Amino acid sequence: MKTATLPSIRVEPEFRSTVESLLRDAETLTEFVENAVRETVVRRRNQAEFLARGIKSLEAAKNKDDYVDADIVLDKLRQRLATATAKAGSGKQ
Repeated sequence: MKTATLPSIRVEPEFRSTVESLLRDAETLTEFVENAVRETVVRRRNQAEFLARGIKSLEAAKNKDDYVDADIVLDKLRQRLATATAKAGSGKQ
C-alpha cells in the first residue's frame, strides 16, 4: 500500500520550538504531528458516535412518552436548591 502525505502547515517559529521541546526521546516532529492527527480523528469519531447515541436515545424516549422536558427538570432542581438554601439560612438541617 502506498503512503500519502498530509498537507504542510505553517506555524510561528515560537510554536514550533514549543512543540519540539515536548518531543519524547527519539520522537520526530513528523511522528508527533501524525499522532496528534490520529488522536483527533479518534476523538471526533467518538464524539460523533456519542451524539448519535444521545439523539437516538432522546428520540426513543420521546416516542415512548418516557421523556421529561429539561425545563421541568431544571425548575424542580431550582426548587430543591431554594428549599435547601432556606433551611441552611435558618439553621435547620
